[in-house]
Amino acid sequence: MEPEAKSRTLLAPAKINLALHVTGRRADGYHLLDSLAVFTRFGDRLQVEPAERDAFSVSGPFASGVPLNDDNLVVKAREALRRDAGAPRTPPVAILLEKNLPIASGVGGGSSDAAAALNGLARLWALDIDEAELARIGLTLGADLPMCLKAKPLIARGIGDELSPLAGFPALALVLVNPGVAVSTPEVFKALSRRDSEALPPLPSRLDFHTIWNWLETTRNDLQPAARSIQPAVDETLKALKRAGAAFARMSGSGATCFGLFETGNVAKRAAIDIRGRHPGWFVAATRSMEAD
Repeated sequence: MEPEAKSRTLLAPAKINLALHVTGRRADGYHLLDSLAVFTRFGDRLQVEPAERDAFSVSGPFASGVPLNDDNLVVKAREALRRDAGAPRTPPVAILLEKNLPIASGVGGGSSDAAAALNGLARLWALDIDEAELARIGLTLGADLPMCLKAKPLIARGIGDELSPLAGFPALALVLVNPGVAVSTPEVFKALSRRDSEALPPLPSRLDFHTIWNWLETTRNDLQPAARSIQPAVDETLKALKRAGAAFARMSGSGATCFGLFETGNVAKRAAIDIRGRHPGWFVAATRSMEAD
């Protein structure tokens, strides 16, 4: 087979924490979470193909903020999979990352990129490796990796590694907005006022736009107050989403990206146009979440 024919392109979707409760902290410093996460049809894109020697390059609107050395999670994912499978089965590859998501923005971009690399390289190299083994390798790279490998609606507990897929969870119309600021996740966790919140309430038996919206009103993102204290632009972002007609608006993850929930995709697209008009320097994307299998 020609090398070009073996090229694979994968979506690395944005991970959106619709709700996130911090329920404890382990002795090793990892925080325990209870989070409902969805993944969007908008995200980074990763291309992998055979090559004479390993190469990693980045393009896209947020390429300038991406490290190209061994600190990058994509490179770490390649090497972790290579160590696990052995060098003879993992020949050199060229990896091109199209970086469409803001850096350090609370939407799991780096973890999603690494998950796409694990999935893509496992297929490119034709490795006999199952989902559980990939998740085990992914967890060595970061707590978000196992959920990003699934990339479907789920509840994540523990440090993010205890996953419960949500059957029947619908696609949601979303607008993602980032005011052009990065927020340090360690700083946000350091600024938490409490780390012993209750778990998420049970989801309603019937899942649609209105029941999910009502359920979200009973939940929180426990990281949002801490992020707002560090970066006041989070407040401005939430106000912009509400002004544009979002039925519900909240920060995702540790921020500063916020999401707005809209009843239809067309309403979301109009809201995105409105926000871009008022804030031309911001990152704004209208998208839909991926529904459950």
